Amino acid sequence: MLPWFSDGQFPLFLAPMAGVTDVTFRTICKEMGADVMVTEFVSAEGIMQADHRTRKYTEFTDGQRPVGVQLFGADGVRMGEAAKKIIDWKRPDFIDINFGCPVNKVVSKNGGSSLLKDCPLLAATARGIVAAVGDQVPVTAKIRAGWDLTTINAEEVCGILESEGIASIAVHGRTRSQGYSGEADWNVIDLAARSVGIPVVGNGDITSGEILAKRKEETAVSGVMIGRAAMQNPWIFKEAKHFLQTGETLPPLPVEERWPLIFRHCRLATESDRYGDERHTMMAMRSRLMAYCKGFPGSKALRRQLSQVESVAQLEDLAAEHLVMEHHDEDLTTSTGTAST
Repeated sequence: MLPWFSDGQFPLFLAPMAGVTDVTFRTICKEMGADVMVTEFVSAEGIMQADHRTRKYTEFTDGQRPVGVQLFGADGVRMGEAAKKIIDWKRPDFIDINFGCPVNKVVSKNGGSSLLKDCPLLAATARGIVAAVGDQVPVTAKIRAGWDLTTINAEEVCGILESEGIASIAVHGRTRSQGYSGEADWNVIDLAARSVGIPVVGNGDITSGEILAKRKEETAVSGVMIGRAAMQNPWIFKEAKHFLQTGETLPPLPVEERWPLIFRHCRLATESDRYGDERHTMMAMRSRLMAYCKGFPGSKALRRQLSQVESVAQLEDLAAEHLVMEHHDEDLTTSTGTAST
């Protein structure tokens, strides 16, 4: 068994998300309590061509362990060679295969969730990677419930992957055709988990410690994977663990306590060489800032300003202005309420 599932542990995974779960964000989520990390997916062909930009996606720090590097493709032999290169560069704790990505540019190359429609090819791909890696590191996989609602086959796919030597499987409870719409089907995840003897990690709509505890109690999953909820609220790992341990829901973190982590994320990003200089880094961070500030008081106007931010100093000024406005609105509400009593 993989060590992060041993001794009754119920690990919380940070889901791999392209353009989101880079080294910087993984550092933050690890500090917040995420147990296992998976890198953004990386093209096996890009690795084989020794593309420098592709190799950057495989980077991680030792402080993020256990961490896996996720590969996509549909040629098990080539992907196996790519996996060996990654292991030689910086031995990850596992190699993960992406059989779940719904994005057209991946699916059109016969990668990601497209293999859910071709189980023999999916099996051959997994077999090739497991054979190439041998006993160097475990190989895991991430899948979806199926291609569409008429072809839900997570149980079948999990059985195939187990027979090919895959050590654990993460199942997203939506089909490829759903994308990220609708609700994740945890009945499908539960049935998949009960159908195999290896750990299955549930993924989809984990937005609070209460929901996480419910999935842990009511399904056979061995862990959960949190994705989009962590984009807005990386504190979710800390909040979820607190609920699991105490049954209590922590109060929402005040906005003024959220800003310092947002600043830190931006500073760490500018210190890395991922996006270039500060201006280009902050431009790349705009979508992340939008996610962080979703639900903030006056977020509509704030998001409009964030769409033009070009430096950390400018962001700090916007935050200071936002906090002043927020407290001013609170004071007005309080005074109005007092006057009417």
